[in-house]
Amino acid sequence: MTSQSSTGRRGQQPAGEVGLRQLLESAQANGAQQPQEWGGDSAPTEPLQVTPTRRATHRANPGERPAPPTRRPISGPPAQRLNRTVLKRAGLAVGAVLAVTGLAYAVDLVLSSGEVPRGTVVAGVDVGGLDTEAADARLRAELAPRADRELPLRIGDVQTRLVPAAAGLTVDWDGTWARIGKQPLDPITRLTSFFTTRDVAVASAVDDAALDRQLTALRVHDRPSVEGTIAFDKARPVAVAPVPGRVLDTPAARTDLIDKWITGAALDLPVHPAPLTVRPDAVDQALREVAEPAVRAPIVFAGKGGSAKLDPEQIASVLSFAPDGQGGLAMAVDQNVAVGLLAPQLAPSEIEAKDATFALTGGKPTVVPAVVGDKINWPKTFEQFAALLAAPQERTGQAIYEKVEPKLTTEAAQGLGVVETMGTFTTNGFSGPSGVNIKVVARKVNGAVVKPGDTFSLNDFTGPRGTAEGYVESGIIDHGRPSTAVGGGISQFATTLYNAAYFAGMEDAGHTEHSYYISRYPAAREATVFDGAIDLRFRNNTPHGVFIEAVTTDSEVTVRLWGTKTLNVESVTGEKTKPTEPTTIKLPKGKDCIASEGAPGFTISDTRIITDKRSGREVSRTTRTVKYDPIPVVKCE
Repeated sequence: MTSQSSTGRRGQQPAGEVGLRQLLESAQANGAQQPQEWGGDSAPTEPLQVTPTRRATHRANPGERPAPPTRRPISGPPAQRLNRTVLKRAGLAVGAVLAVTGLAYAVDLVLSSGEVPRGTVVAGVDVGGLDTEAADARLRAELAPRADRELPLRIGDVQTRLVPAAAGLTVDWDGTWARIGKQPLDPITRLTSFFTTRDVAVASAVDDAALDRQLTALRVHDRPSVEGTIAFDKARPVAVAPVPGRVLDTPAARTDLIDKWITGAALDLPVHPAPLTVRPDAVDQALREVAEPAVRAPIVFAGKGGSAKLDPEQIASVLSFAPDGQGGLAMAVDQNVAVGLLAPQLAPSEIEAKDATFALTGGKPTVVPAVVGDKINWPKTFEQFAALLAAPQERTGQAIYEKVEPKLTTEAAQGLGVVETMGTFTTNGFSGPSGVNIKVVARKVNGAVVKPGDTFSLNDFTGPRGTAEGYVESGIIDHGRPSTAVGGGISQFATTLYNAAYFAGMEDAGHTEHSYYISRYPAAREATVFDGAIDLRFRNNTPHGVFIEAVTTDSEVTVRLWGTKTLNVESVTGEKTKPTEPTTIKLPKGKDCIASEGAPGFTISDTRIITDKRSGREVSRTTRTVKYDPIPVVKCE
């Protein structure tokens, strides 16, 4: 046989080279690149050179088959080549996914431009994915009316309501949209928005003054703590446990209202416990050490010729306990109540002080001596009371008396110079209820003494003139029309007293004429009074005292002023001028309608001329002009 050369036939390649080339072509056909690594080292810079294994030129044994050619590995074991292939394919897949994801992100960002971020819920209103204009319209339609709806509130166990708008709370739209924000750029946020929601709180516009007023108004529901104290069940002292109160936590309530009013749901406003100042142990201590000993036995006050006693139940009625400011309880005594219980028992032992006055004997005034009083000084007497309350056995104190001097002593009255009539006046023509009232007021004023320089006030001297004082309902003049009132008719006594003071030369300190003329009174020289509103006053401008005598009969009243007469008084009445005609008033029949025939009005003056009694010299001349309204014609129909 002819041996073949190691280079093979023309156009043919060695078997080893053919197999490697097929493997490379197969890899390239499958999209694989030529290996860049060799045995784990850096890839060579030159192309891979494949050297075929040289065939043997002879056989050792002609009958043996030749051994297969030895092939060198291309880039390592087959497992390494497979891992690199998988990794390369995975990288291509990831790159493709990233490319698709990026494209989807860009498309979503473009498509959602101008829309509210997905999943956005504002105060329970879902606006996610809506165009901003549509979302704004929906929010305004849903949220704006909530400002005018009543918002239920709970403050402890109290339920109340308020209208947010009235409390200065409305929606701050710009602030709310700032909280909503724009489309997010974070891809993870955009991805999660497909299956999550985002709650956005509404921003509130606040009128601070209106909200503060509302919070102040809500403080009416504060409940002050009831301090522990001691009460009495008749004569038995009982400890009363404290009851904690509550106070609105105004700053926290303000925050809650601003943040949560938009929900429309009932709000529990926060409260603070109201403080307690009395310690529980202090209540028990006061019970044992103060209250129980105080009512263990009666307390007696011995007086002149008698005594007064408070039994345990009465003692309990005048005692009370209050916080002492140091965590304990302090006992207090109501002296007014105690005196009201004790004074009547000792009243027979007291002597009332009485001013000196005057009586008419044989037509002349004589001094009625004053009486020096002997009265119990209850404030001083009660200085012993605390010690008596704590005393275990002897619980008797002494009533402390003191002298009470009269305002006008006998000696002072004797030096007033009340010796003769200074001025007198009489009016008549009354009867029935008016007569009752005139007699009551005359008895009250009779005996009054006006010291030199003092001013006499009819209203102040008589005090209230009501039914309790013996007055009855009678006729009066009310806004120019006849009417009735308790005490009606006293103006006739006022006119009589005014004229007596007028002719006595007393200084006019204030009086008011009737609105229209009454014929039984002297024109421009008369007076009316009304309890607490219109008064009659005159001043004793002489160096001597004035004693007022007031007497009545069934139809007339006379008032005299006694003192020392040094002046003569003359009255000059002018002519009636400027007449005015009455109007006619028609009223429904009944108690409130008093018929009247009416009378014209007019203007008139009175001049008082005062001269010195001894010399006849004119001391003063005073003119007073009075305008009387016409008396309306009143018809009851």
